[in-house]
Amino acid sequence: MTAKAASNVYSFQDYRSVPDQIHGIRPECLNPSPAPIIVDNGCFQTRAGWACGAGDACAPILQFRSVAARSRGAARGDTQIGNDIANMEPLRWLLKSQFDRNVVVNFDIQELMFDYVFMHLGIGTERRVQHPVVLTEAPCNPLHCRQMMSELLFECYGVPHVSYGVDSLFSFYYNNSRRGLPPQTTGLVISSGYHCSHILPVINGRFDARNCKRVNIGGSHAASYLQRLLQLKYPGHAATITLSRMEELLHEHSYIALDYQQELEKWRSAEFYEQEVHRMQLPFSAKVLGGPLSAEERQEKRAQQLRRLQEMNARRREEKLQQDQERLDKLLAELLEEGLFEQFHKSLVELNMDSAEELQSYICKLSLAVEHGRQRILQSEVSWVVISELEQPLDEADNNAEIDPDYNEDTDGEKAASIAQPTFNMAEYHQLFVGTERLRVPEIVFQPSFIGDEQMGLMETLQYVLDRYSLEQQEALVRNILLTGGNMLYPGMKQRVERELLAMRPFQSHFKVEMASKPALDAWCGACEWALQNAPGGSGWISRQDYEEKGGEYLSEHCSSNVFLPMRIAKPPPKTSEAAIAPAPVPTATDAPTAAAPVLAQM
Repeated sequence: MTAKAASNVYSFQDYRSVPDQIHGIRPECLNPSPAPIIVDNGCFQTRAGWACGAGDACAPILQFRSVAARSRGAARGDTQIGNDIANMEPLRWLLKSQFDRNVVVNFDIQELMFDYVFMHLGIGTERRVQHPVVLTEAPCNPLHCRQMMSELLFECYGVPHVSYGVDSLFSFYYNNSRRGLPPQTTGLVISSGYHCSHILPVINGRFDARNCKRVNIGGSHAASYLQRLLQLKYPGHAATITLSRMEELLHEHSYIALDYQQELEKWRSAEFYEQEVHRMQLPFSAKVLGGPLSAEERQEKRAQQLRRLQEMNARRREEKLQQDQERLDKLLAELLEEGLFEQFHKSLVELNMDSAEELQSYICKLSLAVEHGRQRILQSEVSWVVISELEQPLDEADNNAEIDPDYNEDTDGEKAASIAQPTFNMAEYHQLFVGTERLRVPEIVFQPSFIGDEQMGLMETLQYVLDRYSLEQQEALVRNILLTGGNMLYPGMKQRVERELLAMRPFQSHFKVEMASKPALDAWCGACEWALQNAPGGSGWISRQDYEEKGGEYLSEHCSSNVFLPMRIAKPPPKTSEAAIAPAPVPTATDAPTAAAPVLAQM
């Protein structure tokens, strides 16, 4: 978070990603056996690294956004992935992800992600990755998605072994080991990610997939909701209120209210509002039109206005004199022609004249005006101007005032300088006042109805899951509740869950809620620790032979994996002989009617 100023003004960091370098494979990752590659295939970020037992084992080498940008018709090599995209906003309409919610469905993009991971980890072998791979997947991942993923890894990359695990369960396994709990621990995992949230019960160290529940609310919904709120509040800055800035605003300036309604009542106070509101400064240019100008700038602007006014006056005079000249030529032509006395008198009436002498006088005046106007147009510099011309519309040709030669520019300049010009603070105009949005947006995890989603909130779903167990199992589950996932990083999340549990649990019952040590990274760290303790080829690993014999949907279960439910294919009924399926003879009209009576009786 940026340094807090006295007036709670913050600036957007507008983080720009730096392209990842291509790392080399360390010797300990090759000897005595190839080290496993750990890939946390997350909806928001992909994290990858080695499980080689080094000191920085709990720090992935690669961390990048799980998006790819490729223009229509572009070659495969022209695709930008993850950190290769410095600024995502101009390319947001081109961004593609391999996920539909939290399930991988676009395996063309997934293949590009694997290419990016293996290349930047330094694997240079062609058409073969000689390292085992540990990959995270969604809870209750569909068999078809696992089958396509296994086919991609075994057929395209030729990996020797693959292991699948649920990211939230890897985090649960990792935090239990850090607290000294045995692997066969009963507990409850509350995870919230970018697209959805989960309630995952664990009974005696194994995932109970039948009673887990998903809530389709995550960080992406919060960012979109915050963007919609601020764009409605500041329609003049709709283009600068981007999703990237809303994600930054969520991560660094939002919090979970312990009591939502009570917290809203606090915001009604003007003093509380001034203390807690965050003014987010949008980028702007200080050099704008209409701002306070110096004396030299005012003088230059006035000179430009004088030149423009001179040109407009000269152009209008020339147009008017040209019209007068045309009228004069027409009248002279009519006067010289013979036999047109009636038309000539009509013209005199139109001009409101009584005689030819008056017309001749009018012609002389027009000629002098034309000559005088031409001389004034040829003059390049003038020392006077009509201020009233600035106040008139440009198209009012009839109200053109003549320029006063006695006009004194110095006196008007003194009057203009003496008038105090209103000051306009451009910085304040480009500030977003984020008040109740700081707690209103994260609240959608507990109250999805804020965004019009008709489903249970996180704690209501938790109560529904607990009601499916006996009282003894409920006591065991609530004694070990873990909060994990990137969407759990809001300040006050643990206290809110404890308060909700205190309200829903029986009187004097005990429960314990723990926040993951690193909610966003514990899934990768748990997978790394599991790979170090379980050598490839043992329980939990799928070999190529298993893939060929048992199919791509096969899963070798372990403490952090899904439950494998094999697909049952109904066998076709056995074929019967032709005699058994031959149609019975149809009785004819010559048959005796009494022959059918015994048959009907038997039926």
